[in-house]
Amino acid sequence: MSVIELLTQVRPILLKRAAHRLSRGEGMREMFLEELGRFYDLVQQSVEYGDPVWLEPQLMNWIEAATLTELEQQEGGITPLLSDLLMIAFEVVRENCTEEEALDVSGALLPVFSHALQFSAKQEADRLVKRISYDLERANSSLERLDKSKSDFISVAAHELKTPLTLIEGYAAMLRESLPAENDQERSELFLKGIDSGSKRLREIVDDMIDVSMIDNNLLSIRFQPIWLNRLFEVINMEVFPISQQRDLEIRFHSFEGSKEMTYGDGERLLQAFRNIINNAIKYTPDGGRIVIDGRMLPGFVEVTVTDTGIGINPEDLLVIFEKFGRLGNASLHSTSKTRFKGGGPGLGLAITKGIIEAHGGAIWTESPGYDENNCPGSTFHILLPIYKECPDKKTAMLFESLGHSMIEEGE
Repeated sequence: MSVIELLTQVRPILLKRAAHRLSRGEGMREMFLEELGRFYDLVQQSVEYGDPVWLEPQLMNWIEAATLTELEQQEGGITPLLSDLLMIAFEVVRENCTEEEALDVSGALLPVFSHALQFSAKQEADRLVKRISYDLERANSSLERLDKSKSDFISVAAHELKTPLTLIEGYAAMLRESLPAENDQERSELFLKGIDSGSKRLREIVDDMIDVSMIDNNLLSIRFQPIWLNRLFEVINMEVFPISQQRDLEIRFHSFEGSKEMTYGDGERLLQAFRNIINNAIKYTPDGGRIVIDGRMLPGFVEVTVTDTGIGINPEDLLVIFEKFGRLGNASLHSTSKTRFKGGGPGLGLAITKGIIEAHGGAIWTESPGYDENNCPGSTFHILLPIYKECPDKKTAMLFESLGHSMIEEGE
């Protein structure tokens, strides 16, 4: 007998055994028997014509009918079903055919089922990948919407806070001017000083919120002009000197190659960035500690380092600190001062600093052995800024060029 005749002969036994073993319940068994009948017809056709492609439409129907949960669990997928059907076919053939006939039939079935298994495995994997990609896209879209909502809230809140803050500052100034020079003047001045201090701190927070909102929306404008890093450090040195005296901190600004080099940048923004980094070092360095600002020249860049003997940063938090609201530790344990040890804050300073440095074409990162409040391993912030020999802003460059020509003509 030919292989086709043998397959036709064992077909009823194959279908009955497969339906009984692989389906549950009479109703399901009848439906499954119909599907198996169509499948074995296609198997027989594939063997007869030597082309297993006949099976692919039926396999696709099964794959599309399977739930994603079944595919994810693997045992409910089509690939395990095909393996079971092949094993049952081998059993039935061995039981109902001679050894030689069984070898012929098995040899004819094997390449057909091999193709079916490969095809099904690929299609199931593709379907899972598409679903996972779709889920990831949805998750990313949700995160983007959430981040945009957060940025929008920061922007709106900052602008809404600005108006009442301006009123507080204005009325406090008017009250000071209208107070009579009487015996309680000193007490009134103390109250007004408290209002001024609170208003100033609130103004700084509002300004930070506006800055981080502009960075998020790529609206931070950089006004390039000639700058010298050593002059920026001189300003910050004067600002932090009283703090260093108050907290017994040794804050050293070293003169290094490149610090006196003229480059182009936004002086106010870079001053803000370096001030944030140094204030951060002050906050997380205990009284009696040391902070060193140093640097070096690199090809096309100047690298500034701010090294402290503070409490350090855990390795997993080295990137987190540059995110919005990336303040570490328990906020309830922090003081509200900007300069006291572990002083609190909204956690926007380093995020703003990163935005400013990157807007200049630079980079910022930090290194630390770890976090330890007892041994204080310290940390080092690295700021890499490009050295611009010419102003990168064409409009500003034209302005400086025209001013230079005017000065030359006046000199002549």
